[in-house]
Amino acid sequence: MAITAAMVKELRESTGAGMMECKKALTETNGDMDAAVEFLRKNGQAKAEKKASRIAAEGLTRVSVKDDKTVAVVEVNSETDFVAKNEQFQNFVEAVAKQAVESDSKDMDSFMAEKWILDNSKTVQEALVEITAVISEKISIRRFEKVVAENGVAVPYVHGGGRISVIVEADTDVVNDNIKDALKNVAMQIAALYPKYVDMNDVPEEFKEHEKEILLAQALKENEELPEGKRKPQQIIEKMLVGRLQKELKEICLNEQVYVKAEDGKQTVGQYIAQVGKDNGANLSIKRFVRYETGEGIEKREENFAEEVAKQAGMQ
Repeated sequence: MAITAAMVKELRESTGAGMMECKKALTETNGDMDAAVEFLRKNGQAKAEKKASRIAAEGLTRVSVKDDKTVAVVEVNSETDFVAKNEQFQNFVEAVAKQAVESDSKDMDSFMAEKWILDNSKTVQEALVEITAVISEKISIRRFEKVVAENGVAVPYVHGGGRISVIVEADTDVVNDNIKDALKNVAMQIAALYPKYVDMNDVPEEFKEHEKEILLAQALKENEELPEGKRKPQQIIEKMLVGRLQKELKEICLNEQVYVKAEDGKQTVGQYIAQVGKDNGANLSIKRFVRYETGEGIEKREENFAEEVAKQAGMQ
């Protein structure tokens, strides 16, 4: 029987075993999924199969710094916040971050197939299966990104013990402590205020059009609720949308945000960076940023703690 990529993927997701191990198991069992699971279990490669369907939405983010130009960020998830405080789990996340900063992989599949940085006799995937078995919770390496600042510097910031991690990449012809401190300040702002883009020029036109549609619908509804004599013509409403859209874009574009440490409460991040560059004789500009927040976008399962304890105690 021909073994397809879809079959390998299904077996990987249900057992937590490596891609090559899954392919071998399916080959040995002629594509029989149940038999393949049993094959992996007998070979000690499916220690995490019972945990594969659980939701891992807690965990940690971490950064690893190779030098001023090379920084990586990872997110590793667990099922509970309690495990995120476990020393073994934290050490594993640190190792994953070090793996990422040394890696040349561009996607998760190739990353998981790499030789594990702490033990070249196993892959990253196999190391993940092992830690899952040890901790007895579903552990998931969700994402990673490596930033290489070819024309400047990359500066990391970790907030809340790993709840949020940020990397700021800046183009600059001068790298010193003042500039790195300023970029760390900006990274703290990114962690707190969650901009989506560096500059207004980075905002896609389709995003602007979508926001215009929403703002227009809101404005028309507001207009309809006014007394008939105070309602505005649609062309006036459409002109008003320009101002509303600009205000919204300023909130999601880093350079346009008011710098949180500004003494006058008016200086923008872009103005702050320009001033730091001028003070240090540098052509300084923010190129991009990466912001990871633990569990972001993962739908968390609602649990009744009392019911869960009762189940474990055999009371239900």
